[in-house]
Amino acid sequence: MFDSYASPFKLHVMSDFVGKGATYDPDSLIAGRFRSGPDLGRVVSANEREILRIVRDNHRISRSEITDRTNLTQQSVHRLVDNLASRGAIRLGEPIPGTGRGQPSPTVVLNRGFAVSVGISVNTDTISVCLFDFAGKIRATEHLPIADRPLGYGLEQIGMSVRQQFAQNEIEYETLFGAGFAISGFLESGTIYNTPLPLHEWSLVELGPTVSEVLGCPVWTANSANTAAVCESMLGIGRYIRNFVYLSIDYGFGGALIVDGDLMRGGHGNAGELSAMFELEEMNNRPALESLLANLVSNGVRVTTVDDIRRNFDPAWQGVESWIDRVTPVLNRTVNAIYAIADPQAIIFGGQIPKQLADRLISRVEFVRLPRHGRLMKAPKLFSTDLDVDASAVGAAVMPFKSVFF
Repeated sequence: MFDSYASPFKLHVMSDFVGKGATYDPDSLIAGRFRSGPDLGRVVSANEREILRIVRDNHRISRSEITDRTNLTQQSVHRLVDNLASRGAIRLGEPIPGTGRGQPSPTVVLNRGFAVSVGISVNTDTISVCLFDFAGKIRATEHLPIADRPLGYGLEQIGMSVRQQFAQNEIEYETLFGAGFAISGFLESGTIYNTPLPLHEWSLVELGPTVSEVLGCPVWTANSANTAAVCESMLGIGRYIRNFVYLSIDYGFGGALIVDGDLMRGGHGNAGELSAMFELEEMNNRPALESLLANLVSNGVRVTTVDDIRRNFDPAWQGVESWIDRVTPVLNRTVNAIYAIADPQAIIFGGQIPKQLADRLISRVEFVRLPRHGRLMKAPKLFSTDLDVDASAVGAAVMPFKSVFF
């Protein structure tokens, strides 16, 4: 039905860019209203970023405490805070009662109305879209079915969803700072990803400029496992654990590494691309929901997409237990390889996998540890994510702010 769908958007395919020296740079597309300085050449300085990070991490903090947490003089902090306040990035509030002697210091918070970012996560059968304000609050979310729909249809749905969310929440579109775009697959170069078969139309396309044209703002891109891990780092287990590996169990099977609180992308942008470690005959035995879907269908379970599994999962479905048995050896080898190479504090099972199923997989993991002098090397703790948001979309929404302001 949709094979002949005509997209109103120009698609920037790989052949348009490769070999021609073209480089997509979202920073160059940031609107002038967010820039500062005499030539509007930057958004924030390094010192301003430091202050914004401190305010973000503490939510509400007195101006004097900011000085205590930097190597800047009190005069410099006052000047920088006043400048950020005059631009609307932060708000000054009443002093916290009973905090020190002398002139009370005003409190500083991020101004949620200063800017809004959009997070977009493209899975094999759905697109998740969310609005995220400067103070770190999710303002709206929507899930768009795209199974068997072409690229142009998906882009049009993204554009309509974003504008409707702004209108429904009475947010001025001019506050849109940028968008983060996440997709399953590995990075080829620039903003080009090699995606799973159901997303073949999204492969080998310069997604940054393509989505930027749809939304009229700069777009930062990443693998969906990376953005989910960023979300987990900010809102989930990462608030307590700074070194972990995130397993993204979706249609495929990937991962991401958070080291000292920051995402590790790797030399080619594909750190955590776990499927690269398997031999060809092992690919069907990965803990990927593609094979679970096929197993369920062959056993007569009425599901057609990974999203069906996520929304309606029943541990009693015929085919679940046999799938767990099949993928456990490869899962164990993967977890032990992560344990040996990365030495994380934790491994988090996330992605589109239902929590009940993730917990079942965790119960089957066995670490291979041989004692030395009667002692065992410490192993990572295993968790299934407790986040009840689309972590990949929310993590994508964080990217523009984290890239520029924090």
